[in-house]
Amino acid sequence: MERTLQWKAALLSLLLFLLFIGVWYTATLPTAPAAASAMNAEQLEYAKMMGKDAGATKPNGFPTPGQMGQTICKQLSDPLYDNGPNDKGILLQLGYSLARVGLGFALACVIAIPLGFVIGMSPLLRRALDPFIQVLKPISPLAWMPLALYTIKDAAMSGIFVIFICSVWPMLINTAFGVAAVKREWLNVAATLEVRPLRKALLVILPAAAPTILTGMRISMGIAWLVIVAAEMLVGGTGIGYFVWNEWNNLSLTNVMFAIAVIGIVGMLLDLLFARVQRMLTYEE
Repeated sequence: MERTLQWKAALLSLLLFLLFIGVWYTATLPTAPAAASAMNAEQLEYAKMMGKDAGATKPNGFPTPGQMGQTICKQLSDPLYDNGPNDKGILLQLGYSLARVGLGFALACVIAIPLGFVIGMSPLLRRALDPFIQVLKPISPLAWMPLALYTIKDAAMSGIFVIFICSVWPMLINTAFGVAAVKREWLNVAATLEVRPLRKALLVILPAAAPTILTGMRISMGIAWLVIVAAEMLVGGTGIGYFVWNEWNNLSLTNVMFAIAVIGIVGMLLDLLFARVQRMLTYEE
């Protein structure tokens, strides 16, 4: 039953994709100028004599599926080329972005998960720190960029700091919630067996809170991948965000659309990875 549902869903997704391509192809068909339809034969002939081909069709300016296909083939034929600061292959740019996201995300894990454990196990700390978390959490990560550039004075490290600051809060809040929501019966059994605090945290609380912690990590990764594109547009240099901005400045709309598709696909793969790990660590009664 489950396999049949998956096949039906895949078939429906394929049909929707083909419908999208069909609509795109139709919308980008060349159109004849409106003035040409209002001219008679003599006026059309006069326009041709004046060097104006009033009856010729012209594209509407938006890339066609064929042009997009050519751009994809060109980009994927040599994705690792490096012709200087402003001309690098898509995989190199993607690698820079993933490295920044990975480092910032790892630093957030090191800070947020242990702190979330402490907050979740201490109602006093949870109430004391909650106002600070609620004030800092809604601040846009990009609002920290000017301060990061001023203090760190390095564009790449500033981007990593922005990823760190946007990844901390979902992990911190979900970890604290997951630890605080561990069943009281399990904690009572651990207390009855006189389990030491560190052993209780690793063998009782951590497995019970793991699905909630992974949810926070999954949310944080989604936000981090979203923010890095905007951050790289601001700081420039390298990365998929800079690639989008640079291609826009070069008036290459097909490359911009290709980069947008790559950003979406990589984001989907990252989310699927965390979803798979989350299912592995979720205990089903």
